[in-house]
Amino acid sequence: MASSLVVKLGNLIFKNPVLTASGTFGYGLEYKKYMDLNKLGGFIVKGLSVKEKLGNKPPRIVETPCGMLNAIGLQNIGVDRFIEEKLPKLENLNTHVIANIYGSEVSEFVEIAEKLDKEPKISAIEVNVSCPNVSAGGALFGKDPDMVFVLTASIKKVFSRPVIVKLTPNVEDIAFIAQAAEKGGADAVSLINTITGMVIDTKTKKPLLANKTGGLSGPAIYPVGVRMVYEVYEKVKIPIIGVGGIYSSDIALQYIMAGATLIQVGTANFIDPAISLEILKGIGEYLESEGIESISKLIGIAHAD
Repeated sequence: MASSLVVKLGNLIFKNPVLTASGTFGYGLEYKKYMDLNKLGGFIVKGLSVKEKLGNKPPRIVETPCGMLNAIGLQNIGVDRFIEEKLPKLENLNTHVIANIYGSEVSEFVEIAEKLDKEPKISAIEVNVSCPNVSAGGALFGKDPDMVFVLTASIKKVFSRPVIVKLTPNVEDIAFIAQAAEKGGADAVSLINTITGMVIDTKTKKPLLANKTGGLSGPAIYPVGVRMVYEVYEKVKIPIIGVGGIYSSDIALQYIMAGATLIQVGTANFIDPAISLEILKGIGEYLESEGIESISKLIGIAHAD
């Protein structure tokens, strides 16, 4: 008998714990030719704002020896065009579609959440309070526990399905921020977003990114992410979604053992568009080889004495 990969988040049942991360998977449609999206536990679309955003000026992506530095600036087509142009093409998929949302004011988050609440195909929303590459909102919200509480509570009033709050690692105590989200009514938290960094062109003697700083993702940040999931697991009761540098099933399993119920694959999608399914396969093979009947048995197991 095959091991069960089914996990739950609130009243949502996921066929497996593998999601793809916002900002690395477009609106899902871009990846249909590379993989069967129905095999994923779900995917999270690009961050949506009230109006279309063009993002930051280029250059806005730089590869480093240990990962990728980006300062995209949440470029997206806006929530109305997403609903009109993209969402109808996702209706027939048998997997969860989660919308990542972004605003520079609480009212903007609420406006987007109200519109998405009318769209039954959206299983949940992920509230982005962690982007380091925008001048308003983003990580500025995510560093303030009072703001995280107010924002979460405000969105919960208008959105009837699970609300996930995506946290920034660029804080002194991420568990404290996670507790604020939980008090505000969050159904889950996802962590971590990128870590702020900079690279300098030694020829021009200037930062390579037009935005000067960007968010570091990729393999360099996974030990930080695992540590933070471990810390947050001990302070909140709501599910955690682990993200940050997941390139293999072994790293995904580390996040789950630290306390993550689900995981998100991000930057690795740019190297191999179908890597999420390879990671899913590896998780299943691990469970079989270890004789573990359900993935739920592994969640937080690293905390056991």
